[in-house]
Amino acid sequence: MRKFVSIAITTMLVFAFGFADAQGYTFRVLANKGQNQVKKDGATSAVALKTGATLSEGDELIASQGAYIGLMHKSGKTLEVRTPGTKKVEDLAKMVNTKSASVSSRYAKFLANKMNEKEQPNYRARLNATGAVSRALAGDEQIQVLIPAEDASVLGDNAILNWDTPEGMEENTFIVTVKNIFDEEIMKSEVNGNSIELDFTQEQMQNEEGLWIINVKTKENEDVSSGDIAIKRPENPDQYTEGLNSLKAEVDEDSPLNKVIYASYYEENGLIVDALTAIEEAIKMNPEVEDFQILKKDIIERNGIKVYEEK
Repeated sequence: MRKFVSIAITTMLVFAFGFADAQGYTFRVLANKGQNQVKKDGATSAVALKTGATLSEGDELIASQGAYIGLMHKSGKTLEVRTPGTKKVEDLAKMVNTKSASVSSRYAKFLANKMNEKEQPNYRARLNATGAVSRALAGDEQIQVLIPAEDASVLGDNAILNWDTPEGMEENTFIVTVKNIFDEEIMKSEVNGNSIELDFTQEQMQNEEGLWIINVKTKENEDVSSGDIAIKRPENPDQYTEGLNSLKAEVDEDSPLNKVIYASYYEENGLIVDALTAIEEAIKMNPEVEDFQILKKDIIERNGIKVYEEK
């Protein structure tokens, strides 16, 4: 069923963006930090730049001091603008290597579509939205690890896990344990804050079964717990090899914007733990870009982990 939905979505995206391409846009704005502006071709004055906006040749981008602007070229390749000043869109387009962009184009456009499904004012408001758990927990005092409840597959060598605590809880120190399929404890770590990065290449974490059982508890009260949460390797990891290798050949993983492109690949392929890990890496690389935080929340909500109520 998931493959059918994925194919249907991809078909719609190809049509939608094919139409957009015909209209002549050059870039789409995927991330935007700062008091940035755009002066449209033929306009007498500039207007505020918004995430999701399209830029065409003839437009001018005006980047503020300390700006971060993540652009997706119509080919699917990405470009980051960090220096202040006025830049002609046609000059920015010359900086993009559009060769071998078929795979990155697909997932960049998938991402752009998701980021523009909602009207911008509501989209921006989501950053400060109040969360409401979409699936029942084991009690009023439980911790929720923000991964899918049923299919928490992980393809990569690492995973960044986040969790939510009951409203009003002041405890900020947690004990994270990892067990194997035989209920043997293979890792235990004390964590300050609501996240941990697991490295599956470490000797104690490696196991033939490809299954890890995670439990998060507060240090002061072990009754406040996530319960046991399982993450595992996909049943057929080889099915992702060709697509992922093609994406790696086109897109480096060394920029936050490209991390977001990888997240869109993982999400479309049902690898939500990997998608959230890629987004977390993007956030760590550029924590002040609010659009990355919003995108993380949207991935969490779209995949039934948690819903966010708009204020």
